[in-house]
Amino acid sequence: MLKIYNLRDKLKYIEEVAILTQKEWGQKDLSKEEFELKVKKKILKIKANFNNPMYCKLILLENDNLIGFISIFPKDGEERTDLTPWYATMYVKEKYRGRGYSKILNNAILAEARKRNISKLYLKTDLENYYEKFGAKFLEVLSSGEKLYCFDINSFDQYIRELFK
Repeated sequence: MLKIYNLRDKLKYIEEVAILTQKEWGQKDLSKEEFELKVKKKILKIKANFNNPMYCKLILLENDNLIGFISIFPKDGEERTDLTPWYATMYVKEKYRGRGYSKILNNAILAEARKRNISKLYLKTDLENYYEKFGAKFLEVLSSGEKLYCFDINSFDQYIRELFK
């Protein structure tokens, strides 16, 4: 059975999430010791942010297997530090891709944002024509070359209604 959890309520998955995060978005040319140190630092950073209302990490489990995760971050990089919070780290394990799990994660994080009274979530990506299908609106191209998008949480209900017409 598929179920979404807040990672703070399922800490046994924190190391796996930190490892996958480091492999996907972290520095690639690390020694084993450097990699392990980065993972330990990620775990500490995740735990330190659990009480921040602009931070959340949701995980998708099928029975006891981690399928993927998604986050809300107070900031995401050094560009556009005037914007907060950020939709970040959508990740689905490779063997589970193409099955609609990213849509489940997307809808869960938007619902979580609404519960936290967040009206907008910002996203930066180099993916082409991906997040629009989830309701993200293009804003601009950043100096990094990534595209900046915004999810308007208040229009999320309209997005859901459109999906089920």
